[in-house]
Amino acid sequence: MGTISFSELSRAFITLFAIIDITGSIPLILSLKSKGIDINPIKTTCVALGIMIMFLLLGERIMHLFNVDIQSFAVAGSFVLFIMALEMILDVEIFKNNGPKNVGA
Repeated sequence: MGTISFSELSRAFITLFAIIDITGSIPLILSLKSKGIDINPIKTTCVALGIMIMFLLLGERIMHLFNVDIQSFAVAGSFVLFIMALEMILDVEIFKNNGPKNVGA
């Protein structure tokens, strides 16, 4: 396992900070609050931190387990971001989520 330099860590932090888009999440958080859903910020932060640390330590092994190199993962991620951008710009739903189906009488 290689060492992580400060410049790599800061570059990853800035990238994640830009992708997460805190200000863009405000309407989502407000809509959840208006529906009465309680959001515990400490718990949410701890879960997010745990996931980030897990992928920091185990991410390379997980990628190796599925035989995926980082370049292929980056290309696949760029396709996903491109499709999401098209959905936002064109105001269409390429992948529809109709929610859970209610089965029963």
